[in-house]
Amino acid sequence: MEYIVSARKYRPMSFDTVVGQQALTTTLKNAVKSGKLAHAYLFCGPRGVGKTTCARIFAKAINCQNPTADGEACNECESCQSFNEQRSLNIFELDAASNNSVEHIKTLMEQTRIPPQLGKYKVFIIDEVHMLSTAAFNAFLKTLEEPPAHVIFILATTEKHKILPTILSRCQIYDFERMTVQNTIAHLKGVAEKEGIKYEEEALAVIAEKADGGMRDALSIFDQAASFCQGNITYQKVIEDLNVLDSEYYFRLVDLSLANKVSDVMVLLNDVINKGFDGGLLVQGLAKHVRNVMMAKDPQTLSLLEVSEQARERYQQQAQKAPLSFLYDALKVMNQCDINYRQSSNKRLLVELTLIELAQLTQPAEGEGSGRKPRRLKSLFKNLIQQSQSTMKSAPQVAAAEKTDNVTKNYQNTHSSQNTQISSDGQNSQTSSPSRPALKATALGMTFGRMRQQQNSKMNVLLGTQGTEDNNSRETSSFSQEELELQWMSMCNRMPLRLSGIAARMKNMNPQILEFPGVELVVPNEIIKTEVETIRGSILSTLKMYLHNSDITLTIRVAEQLEQTKVLTRREQFEEMVQKNPSVEKLRLLFELELA
Repeated sequence: MEYIVSARKYRPMSFDTVVGQQALTTTLKNAVKSGKLAHAYLFCGPRGVGKTTCARIFAKAINCQNPTADGEACNECESCQSFNEQRSLNIFELDAASNNSVEHIKTLMEQTRIPPQLGKYKVFIIDEVHMLSTAAFNAFLKTLEEPPAHVIFILATTEKHKILPTILSRCQIYDFERMTVQNTIAHLKGVAEKEGIKYEEEALAVIAEKADGGMRDALSIFDQAASFCQGNITYQKVIEDLNVLDSEYYFRLVDLSLANKVSDVMVLLNDVINKGFDGGLLVQGLAKHVRNVMMAKDPQTLSLLEVSEQARERYQQQAQKAPLSFLYDALKVMNQCDINYRQSSNKRLLVELTLIELAQLTQPAEGEGSGRKPRRLKSLFKNLIQQSQSTMKSAPQVAAAEKTDNVTKNYQNTHSSQNTQISSDGQNSQTSSPSRPALKATALGMTFGRMRQQQNSKMNVLLGTQGTEDNNSRETSSFSQEELELQWMSMCNRMPLRLSGIAARMKNMNPQILEFPGVELVVPNEIIKTEVETIRGSILSTLKMYLHNSDITLTIRVAEQLEQTKVLTRREQFEEMVQKNPSVEKLRLLFELELA
């Protein structure tokens, strides 16, 4: 006996046997019962959901001589029998993928003129209608809008957006839905029972998820699994045959991440990669798994899980243990990994870092007791390091620590305020591991607190927030005109972005020393003088700090007519340099330099 694949053998022959399209089949049956038939229909939807099958059933029901009270075909009259035996002259199927030219449409138009020999209508089923050329669509428009009374067109397509709007406006449009996992599992159970094949429901759930909403794909995968399993479809054999990663890995990864067991996560990742699975697919599957766990956390979203009943119970159990914040952060981390995966040159390292970060989402940051989410990768073996440090403490280290403490004891007593600040900032070295020598930063003449104060002082000067000066730290160092110009240019380069305009103008100004330590700044006009006056305090504080002279005064005045000079561009400055010293041009030519 000839073998027929399940997708053809168990193809629905009536509206009641169509899976997952109850609303559409009810509408079509009511149209047959009432006799209110349109002249053109468009069936659109994903692959393998029953578009062509419903078109054939509808065409047979239209020409049935004795339809049932529900609008189904009787399968007993001559028209139904001729259709079942594939010898009907009233129902034509056309593949638009291979018959997409204007000539094919003209041939079809000629066939519409001939009335049916048996039955009421001639039905033309055009599959993959989006493959027609634009010229063929235009040639089809007039006939589609006003066909003969005995002609009905049924168009089917998987890509509705490719069809011209003028075609869509002439048809009744029916959108077919994707098959749900539950509907697919139920249909596969019926096929397995008819074929006498044993099965596990989890194995059928894997097949349904792999089919991605297409019943034809599900039946094809079912035949493949039945051949591999030899009549007993089990979960382990199905995932082996389809090369699907066991969902148990995802459950274990989430459990290990919640327990912060980074080492076990790395071992599990290595096991997955050794089985031949790609790290990117692992991250994608784990992201889908975490999404399902999040959906299972709320009873309102539980219906969004397209899994079997057993898997749904496991998702609910894990959702009770996983905090919602962990699930949100995990999805963000894996989504970022998926974005960067293709551009990464070391893909395994990227996956490892992602899983390490997942395993640390619920772990408090080092030195923090608030439980706040860490923004860095913490030490994976922190406990081991602390144990080794406590056991490795030796007598020579203790002696060295005591000696260093004696050397720096007097200095620390005179700088107790700085040490107090260090301890408040969490930087005191005495709170660290006792195995280290007790070498203090104060022994080097500098503390972290002092460095921070100096840095804050500089920032305050640049931002104009320093208003007073410490009288106990007055300096009266002398400085030259060259040093003044150098610090002036450095100050202009350090000015914040919001002052970039005035900083560019100040670079073209040259402050002069009149009567030491008095400094005079000549500006071109009153507008610039007003702008400089607004930051005069910050300029003066900066010069005092970097020139080490607290007695500096700053005078700003507008240049007189004879003092005003033209502001030269970079190129003009270079040309002036060449005129004064021709060797500069020779040097440029020698090194083949160009002025940017």
